[in-house]
Amino acid sequence: MVSLATRVELGTMPTAPGSKDPYAGVYALADRFGLTSAQALKLRRYAALLAEDERAPTTVRDPQRVIDDHLADALVALSFPAVRRASGAADIGAGAGVPGVILAVALPGTHVTLIEGSTRKCDFLRAVAGALELENLTVVHTRAEAWEPGLGCMDLVTARAVAPLQVVCEYAAPLLKLGGALLAWRGRRDPEAERAASIACEVLGLTPSEPLRVHPYAGAEHRHLHLVTKTRQTPSRFPRRPGMAAKRPLGDT
Repeated sequence: MVSLATRVELGTMPTAPGSKDPYAGVYALADRFGLTSAQALKLRRYAALLAEDERAPTTVRDPQRVIDDHLADALVALSFPAVRRASGAADIGAGAGVPGVILAVALPGTHVTLIEGSTRKCDFLRAVAGALELENLTVVHTRAEAWEPGLGCMDLVTARAVAPLQVVCEYAAPLLKLGGALLAWRGRRDPEAERAASIACEVLGLTPSEPLRVHPYAGAEHRHLHLVTKTRQTPSRFPRRPGMAAKRPLGDT
């Protein structure tokens, strides 16, 4: 039997919208964000991989939930000019590739690096990059704190469901260029978490913006994007060795 990944690579999966296509919603989503038909097809293929490929490291398998919880939730990042104008981006803790793969599809002029510490997840991400023919996507098997080639190189760092906000800020700061930005996906606003992140930002040379409430799909609640800009050089003692940002978070009292 030909595997799903092979069928996607060969283009034998259904590609046109219609009542029998469980992924037809991808086309309306792509239109909402001004994407081309070729980009919509790539996103449809990716949605099928997430829902049906047994290697995909996600518990979301229903096609409509994949479209809503993964694709739509990632594409709201395009609301930020800092995302659209980035030439180099890194997605830390890439997991199944959300939002990194989706942004690589939506922004072909942006080179996206997926940083992931799991070998199994990296294997899946490389298969996705090949299946979608994403020449602007690189998978790096490492931790964010250990990725020396990326230090001070990124216009944009993204993080979704990775760690507390103050920890994500510490992961991102050494990777960002001066003027670059971290975009972090969060749920309900947490004043205590935001206070701790603000303290961490002061140490790291970052400046947070007011979180933006977003509505990626009908019925979505308590979704916020946090944009944090690098306004000063990060002290040379960062990054700390792997694990320390989570073990001894900045901003804790």
